[in-house]
Amino acid sequence: MCVLCGEFVMQVHWTDQTSEVSSEIIVGELQRERQRTRLHRTRLCNEILQFYRLKLEEWNGSKFILSDPKGSQEIVHDLGTLWHTAEKLLGYPIDPLDPYLLQQLHEEKSRN
Repeated sequence: MCVLCGEFVMQVHWTDQTSEVSSEIIVGELQRERQRTRLHRTRLCNEILQFYRLKLEEWNGSKFILSDPKGSQEIVHDLGTLWHTAEKLLGYPIDPLDPYLLQQLHEEKSRN
């Protein structure tokens, strides 16, 4: 159990699981690969969240921290709750499939 948040550390959300089904604890190279994919997902989410001036950070391999420019922060337990938490932090509903957002993402990719 995490001494900071009181959550079970070993609870792995389905978005963090590999295609291999295993009830064993993830260690070694499997843990490194899991961490790499979490960081990659975080970068992808930030490409969308920057449109709303939000930032997602991976936290200790088990949670995420979502923050806004004013310094407000929320713990995101898994990527399944990300959009709900983002709306809560912003105070209004967001649409990750908003045509203007998709246009901005496309333009950003074109510049790179």
